[in-house]
Amino acid sequence: MTSSEETVFGPLGRATHGARIGVNIHGEQRGLGLRIGIACGEFNGGITNRLLDGALAGLEQAGVAKGDITVAWAPGAFELPLLAKNFADRGRDAVICLGAVIRGDTPHFDYVAGECASGLTAVQLATNVPTIFGVLTVNTVDQALERCQPGETNKGFEAATTAIAMVSLLRHPSMD
Repeated sequence: MTSSEETVFGPLGRATHGARIGVNIHGEQRGLGLRIGIACGEFNGGITNRLLDGALAGLEQAGVAKGDITVAWAPGAFELPLLAKNFADRGRDAVICLGAVIRGDTPHFDYVAGECASGLTAVQLATNVPTIFGVLTVNTVDQALERCQPGETNKGFEAATTAIAMVSLLRHPSMD
């Protein structure tokens, strides 16, 4: 992990600049009524299943109803942007994309990880639907396993809380 005490956005983070800002908006964790699409890659499925467990825990904690969550399985991370675009075009409030690209001995990793990231960025910019990059891009299986342990440090959980926060931010009246 690369986070350290110096990089954590602490409890005073937003308040620090409050006196110098007219409107200070942050995303809230209220998911009631939100329709969420989750696009998962089947490749490295032992990892993506753990990421999905984390994402579902995060959505449940935010109050997203089970019936408002749809999961679609792509063969791998490269195909996630197409599923994400489909979810966005069909009215989902946010799309969470989960996958695991683990570096091997060839440049294949760079192409898959890079095109997946670029594709997901293009989806959210084209549709204005938060499209969350919950795709692990790691050097080893151990690094992937470390990032999908149960709890709030699971990258799937983090992707879910990011999705809820982004919907909240984009819908805030001050964004009009």
